[in-house]
Parts: sequence; structure tokens; C-alpha cells
Amino acid sequence: MLQDRVKLIVTGDDFGYCPRRNQGIVECFLAGAVSNVSLLVNGSAATDAAQLARRHNIPIGLHANLSEGSPVCEVLKKNSSLLNEDGFFHGKMGFRMALAKGLLKMSEVKQELMAQLDLFRELTGHIPHHMDGHQHVHVLPEVRHVFAQVLEEYGIKYTRVPIEPGLHSCDWIEPPLMDFYLGVEQDSFNTVNVFTRHGIRWPDIYIGLSTMGKNMSINNIQCAINTVLTAFAAKKNPSADAKPFSHQDEQSRTVTIELMVHPGYPSIPPVGGCGEGPDDFSQSWERLHELQTLMNPELQSYYKTRNIELCAFKDL
Repeated sequence: MLQDRVKLIVTGDDFGYCPRRNQGIVECFLAGAVSNVSLLVNGSAATDAAQLARRHNIPIGLHANLSEGSPVCEVLKKNSSLLNEDGFFHGKMGFRMALAKGLLKMSEVKQELMAQLDLFRELTGHIPHHMDGHQHVHVLPEVRHVFAQVLEEYGIKYTRVPIEPGLHSCDWIEPPLMDFYLGVEQDSFNTVNVFTRHGIRWPDIYIGLSTMGKNMSINNIQCAINTVLTAFAAKKNPSADAKPFSHQDEQSRTVTIELMVHPGYPSIPPVGGCGEGPDDFSQSWERLHELQTLMNPELQSYYKTRNIELCAFKDL
């Protein structure tokens, strides 16, 4: 029996957040540590990020943002259900609370997603190779339907479904964060059929919750990949009804994995952010920790040993 061929998409999220995040992500790409990026078009350094992607031929998708900073759509900047009393998006948890209370207009969610897609095309010269959601907003109730409609209308085939095999056994994740992750997981399970109906596809396997920030290490990444490959072999596909990218034949099959990462040099206020300055996440030492871990030669050696080929969504 032949070993499965593994294609790994290492996606650097939050490209465009600030010049220092851009610098770190580009360094990772040039070192072969990141193979794909996801752009925040409302990020303070989005224009610079798009130019860097063009200069270095970095495969790029859209990191749709409905939760941090300011909207892109001019009509929504002053009077919108998507904004709090300060005129910014509601925030990671605030967006979820407003949604649960029925305060968000899905027509405005669609307007903003389309405006971000149009700006992405203006900045890069093409539609995104893939599109996901900042802080996983794209798998939330109601939003998932609008998100799927927009992807189908724009002809974007690929997204992210953050269901990570083995997550429940990761006892190093602090309880409040684990509660959030389990909510994301449940929302993702409930999203699978919606995305499938719209012909949207995603990798066979997702990794990124158990390996984020201080929890990222060479060992954790290796264990996560080994765990999910074992789960895939046992169950064929951990995302249940996920539409795999690759066809299987009798002799071998290709397994696709996305590893979500957030490397970079920490933001230094007041530079950065999406309209209201850089947040604690972007200023944290954990951004540099991820960069250094991903660029460690030991990790590159592991990929070679396991016959793992780094690629991007556009290569699938």
C-alpha cells in the first residue's frame, strides 16, 4: 500500500494588518515556511501587502473581516447594524453577541463582503484564490449562508472549515479559549452542508487552533499533522461531507491539509490595525514566536521526511 501524498497549505493570516506583520509573512514565504496568504483589505497596510504579493508572486486570498476595525463599504461607514456606538465593527465576541440577539442585517453583511471582494480585486488585479473569515465569522449562523452565496456569485471555489481533529484532547489549551474553539467547531459542523450545496470546497484537513501563538512548537505541529493523517486514514475524511480537492485512485490518494498561522513581527502602536489601531494579539510576542518556529529548519526537514509538499489553494 502506497503512502498518501500530502499537500500542505500553510496560510499566513492577517496579511495587510501592519507593515511589520507584512514583513514577517513575506520573510516566511521567501524561506518556504508559508505557502499562501490571506489579506485583510481593511488593514492599514493592505496596499503594501498587495504590492508585496505581486512582487514576490505570493498566492493570495481574502480574509473577510466583519468583526475588527472599519468597514470598506462607504454606505455602511456611518449607519449600519455591523457597527458599535464608536463606529467600528462589534469585535470578535461582540459580533457574535449582536448576531445572537438578531441585531445584524444580513443584507449589510452581503454588502460588506462584496465591497471587500471588489477592493481585493482592485488591489491585486484578480479575484481571490480562496476566501475565509477573520476570527472565523464566516461559519456563524446566518452569515454562513450569505458567505456561501457571495462565493458562488464571484466564482470563488475554496474556503476554510475550521474543524480540527484531535482538538478535544489538547489539554494545554486554556479553558476559556477552548470554549471559544469548541464553539467555532460546532459552527463549522453546521456549515458543512451549506457550503457543499453551493459547490464550495476546502481541504480535507484543517489545523491551526491547537498550534496558535504560544502553543505553536515544532513538536505540536508534527503531532497535529500525524494525528490528523491517522484520523483521515481511519475515517477517510474528518470533515464528514467535505468536498475533497483531489480524486483518489486505486493506487494512491492525495490528502490536502491547511495549517492556519499568524506569524510576523509584533505591531508597534499606533501603526497597524484595521481602523482602530493594533490589538493585543498583533502586539504579542507570540507573532514572532510563530515566525521563528515556522522558519526552523527542523520543521522543513520533517516535511521532507513525511513527503509533505507545500502548496497554495491555486495549485489544487
